Amino acid sequence: MKAYHHLIKGPIISEKTHLQKEANNKVSFKVDLKANKVEIRKAIEEIFKVRVLAINTMRVKGKPKRLGRSVGRRPDWKKAVVTLAAGDKIQFFEGL
Repeated sequence: MKAYHHLIKGPIISEKTHLQKEANNKVSFKVDLKANKVEIRKAIEEIFKVRVLAINTMRVKGKPKRLGRSVGRRPDWKKAVVTLAAGDKIQFFEGL
């Protein structure tokens, strides 16, 4: 059995994700770059004890940043939008 808590980096909390949660019962997470949909589904179901209907994943490119003359980049990361079954809720997102 894999250590699922290493796949899920944390929730993404913004106005857009809050509206998705209320309208469509979707929650967003920042996940490991190497994680696939099957692993993410198992991790969410195991950690939060909910039923997952669908997962959409996307790779987000890091933005270029500069400090004076030196130019760098923020790291790339992966985002997962998880659709939960009707009636299922993740308590972390409730009350935000």
